[in-house]
Amino acid sequence: MQRIVHINAAETLGEIPIPVHVTAEDEHFAVLAVVVHAAEEWPAGPVCRNERVPHPCRLHRWGREVLRRRGLSDARVEELAARTRADLSRRGARR
Repeated sequence: MQRIVHINAAETLGEIPIPVHVTAEDEHFAVLAVVVHAAEEWPAGPVCRNERVPHPCRLHRWGREVLRRRGLSDARVEELAARTRADLSRRGARR
């Protein structure tokens, strides 16, 4: 008889490595990670909108840490995230 095994990727894989030298390209992907893996409120608490795991998920934490190492303040990260959300909304509306 087969048994279903549930694997928690975060526990199995650990944290995502942070680049030694954070580039502009890393910054771009980090902002996307913060936006795509944003918190969504549920009765049991906040979960990642993309992965449905407790927030902050691995990619959200990675994005925040990359941006912190890039020297961006929380306020600046929120500005970039808002602009990115707006850009993604406009792109989705054009399809």
